[in-house]
Amino acid sequence: MDAYDGGSNARRGPGAASEPGDAPEPERPQEEDGLHGADGQQTPGEPEAAVESRAKVPAQDRVPAEVRSAPRDPYAEPSHPEPSEPTDTRPSATRPAAPSPDASPHRATDPEPRTGVAALSLRYQIGVALALAVVAIAVCVHIGMVFLHVAPSNTVTKRHGGAVDDWVYPEFEQNWKLFAPNPLQQDIAVQVRARIRSADGGSRTTGWYDLSAQDGRAIDGNLLPSHTRQNELRRSWDLFVATHDADNRPVGLRGTLSGTYLRHIVVLRLERDHVTARGGVLVSVQVRSRTSNVPPPKWSEEKVSVQPVYRELPWWAVTADDSQGSAR
Repeated sequence: MDAYDGGSNARRGPGAASEPGDAPEPERPQEEDGLHGADGQQTPGEPEAAVESRAKVPAQDRVPAEVRSAPRDPYAEPSHPEPSEPTDTRPSATRPAAPSPDASPHRATDPEPRTGVAALSLRYQIGVALALAVVAIAVCVHIGMVFLHVAPSNTVTKRHGGAVDDWVYPEFEQNWKLFAPNPLQQDIAVQVRARIRSADGGSRTTGWYDLSAQDGRAIDGNLLPSHTRQNELRRSWDLFVATHDADNRPVGLRGTLSGTYLRHIVVLRLERDHVTARGGVLVSVQVRSRTSNVPPPKWSEEKVSVQPVYRELPWWAVTADDSQGSAR
């Protein structure tokens, strides 16, 4: 008995004729039709997985079985689908076209008209420039004349002092001093000497102590000099000269105070130098100034005297208020 016998229940291939006496095949469900036959039938030797994957493809995309099974012609020209037109995906492709100059509401206008001096003609521009130059020169000359008027005496004012005065007086008279009198042109030194009563009742007079020279030596080479060394003696002498007349008589109450202040300073300086170290008593002091002109530079034609000028003050009696331990 072989597989094609009528009484055999062996499975026949698809499309085989049924034999008499065969039991009718049961009807298969409708959904299985998509897995077999022309649309999805399983061909002999084809795995079921391929059938299932082909069944999942939509009907309109399926390739007919005849086309799949047709042999490929090796001499046929390859068919290439016509390339579609490329789409430009650049950002510039999506930008709107620039409006034409005629369509723009803001059209280029004429340049703005010139104003000020630039609006004048060349002749008037030259006139304005000359006027400004004259004004600038006049201002510079005025500032220079006022500067020379308030400045200390120098070579220029000695030679052209008349022209400076004619310019300044009377409209631009200056009654204030911009600079200190005689800056760096005079060297003023304050000196002092004393009368000392000795223990045996005798009296002696010391030599001159140059207090300004002592202050100068203490300041020279010192990165942080004392304010007292720099200004105390100098300011006290300037105050005394400003409040006393040529005969050393005080002018007003400040004159008396300035004399007392200067006397206190020189007495303290003498005691600091141990002038009365041998048991003497300080009785009185005398102060004088030594003023000498600073030599002019070599390139200057100015001639000044190099001889010092002295100003001696009268003897001052030392009181108990001047210093402790002094004569009562």
